[in-house]
Amino acid sequence: MEIVSENRAFGGTQGVYKHTSSACSCDMTFAVFLPAEAADGPVPVLWFLSGLTCTHENAMTKAGAQAWAAEQGIALVYPDTSPRGDDVPNDEAYDLGQGAGFYIDATEAPWGKHFKMWTYVSEELPALLAEKFPLDMSRQSITGHSMGGHGALTLAMSLPGRFRSVSAFAPICHPTASDWGRKQFEAYLGDKANWDAHDATLLMQAGGFDGPILIDTGTDDQFGDLLGTAHFAEAMAVKRQEGQIRLQKGYDHSYFFISTFMEDHVAFHAEALYA
Repeated sequence: MEIVSENRAFGGTQGVYKHTSSACSCDMTFAVFLPAEAADGPVPVLWFLSGLTCTHENAMTKAGAQAWAAEQGIALVYPDTSPRGDDVPNDEAYDLGQGAGFYIDATEAPWGKHFKMWTYVSEELPALLAEKFPLDMSRQSITGHSMGGHGALTLAMSLPGRFRSVSAFAPICHPTASDWGRKQFEAYLGDKANWDAHDATLLMQAGGFDGPILIDTGTDDQFGDLLGTAHFAEAMAVKRQEGQIRLQKGYDHSYFFISTFMEDHVAFHAEALYA
């Protein structure tokens, strides 16, 4: 693992790191914020999965999570959103290829060799974090934005016992019924029989999540029709799932929206992580 940068921040350290990923068959970059408490022993972990076109850097610099994580003594992990490199396939569209991994393991050409983001985020990166950082991997929670909210919800529901809580900012909730999902799933996964395992609404209908959920979505979100928030809300109600979906008046899809409600989300996860 290579240290790209490490900076003092809020009494702790904001680092950026690079390593060779066997899952994605390329070099991958990720960021970790360690609060001051990490100097004395392992600390709980909050993952942040970013959205379309983003890298590890967007949320690290724009979401404003470090101040609240430092206050709670929680580490933050920011993975990249896809494999990258000259040998990694790409597409001219912003919502397919590099920057648009959708947190799934692709099986179809030309994506299948590199686009293994499910395995990377659920297996390879956690193992590396446990080896290299003072993190308490028995206390993990997860959040994300847009495509990353989709990833956070699907990972949380598919890995029972892994995450104590899950939240999301404007998540893609029903990708099999949206242009943000059907296009990518067809390209990456091919056969529709493989899609349902990566649809948060269908996962909620099937089993739900074994912990609390918090979702914030803006009423002026310019991508609102693509998110499927109402479908997920209905599934939560039928399942009697513990959680909240909050429609925030006047807010859009941007990091201004995310940073406004980040304190709420970190506090929500802290309650679960320290329970």
